[in-house]
Amino acid sequence: MPLPAAPPPPESSPPPLPPTGRLARYLAMVWAVLTVYGSLYPFAQWRTDSVEPFAYLNFSWPYYWTGLDICLNVLVYMPMGFCVTLALRPCFKRQYWPVFFAALLGGLLSLSMESLQSWLPSRVASNLDLACNTLGTLIGALLAAWAGLRLAPFWQSARARVIAPLPHVDLGLTLLGLWLLTQLSPEFLLFGVGDLRQALDWLPTLNYGPGIYRRAEASVVACNLLAVGLFAGAMTRGRWLAFVLAPLFFFVAALIRSLGAALLIGPENFLVWLTPGAWQGLQLGGAALAVGLLLPRLGRLLLAALALLAGSILVNLAPLNPYSAAAVDLWLQGHFLNFNGLTRWIATLWPFLALPYLFLAS
Repeated sequence: MPLPAAPPPPESSPPPLPPTGRLARYLAMVWAVLTVYGSLYPFAQWRTDSVEPFAYLNFSWPYYWTGLDICLNVLVYMPMGFCVTLALRPCFKRQYWPVFFAALLGGLLSLSMESLQSWLPSRVASNLDLACNTLGTLIGALLAAWAGLRLAPFWQSARARVIAPLPHVDLGLTLLGLWLLTQLSPEFLLFGVGDLRQALDWLPTLNYGPGIYRRAEASVVACNLLAVGLFAGAMTRGRWLAFVLAPLFFFVAALIRSLGAALLIGPENFLVWLTPGAWQGLQLGGAALAVGLLLPRLGRLLLAALALLAGSILVNLAPLNPYSAAAVDLWLQGHFLNFNGLTRWIATLWPFLALPYLFLAS
């Protein structure tokens, strides 16, 4: 009896793509929102007469441009291309489709923003900006396609060892990244977030002496250090790992704060934020954090929520930062106008985004 014929070899299929998780999707959405805000800030004095939103789409070289403009327009869209590509990779079997759609989405976003800027007297729509934004998205997408397969195994391994298996943990990591971004602003009290006074056009009328200012600053720093430290510690897998990562997190925050002060005020002022009140708050908050990290994860999350609520109340009662006026005067120049509005918006809203998450993760 003849043996049955062997079945034909199966067609080769591409190797399965490693999972990227939700983090890239959260970051892509957040970066898109920040890009829209930065592109259209200050959202004022819109004009409606004699506006041609697509008049800039021509082949002529724009009259106003600098090398810094080109670099910033490329760099600001690179994270968009990187995150969108990683977020889309699980949806496609071939690597070039996520790159194509990421570049397309980045180009359409830039086209929309440049066209809307035609109605803003303070902004100038530019075909060069559109080209640089699209190029930046494409570069970020290509970097994600090149590095994604190489970095995904490392990220998954590190995530399994370091990150706690909490509900929506990627959203928590995104919120912590946004908090780090707020530290680039030298006009706020150290670690101070949730200040609603300028958003509500309300300023305190009480006269604060130097002693009260120092105690208020120390209280704001201590409460927010405790809140954010417990938040970051609750994201880690293991109690003792939190004792290592929480100080490292604040070391990175201090570096970002120093970099923001050096770039936006002056290199000689890179430690201008380390005032006596801030130093006292760092000591008090650090001691409280060392005790708080000994609590179970549920206790850390609840104490973080209470400390964040207290810090948000205190920052609205504290005296204004004496360096605020000088910082704002400097930032109201060039690209710092948009960046100032962006960081102010994030710092104002951050506690009201973090508090629901802390209760959700509990």
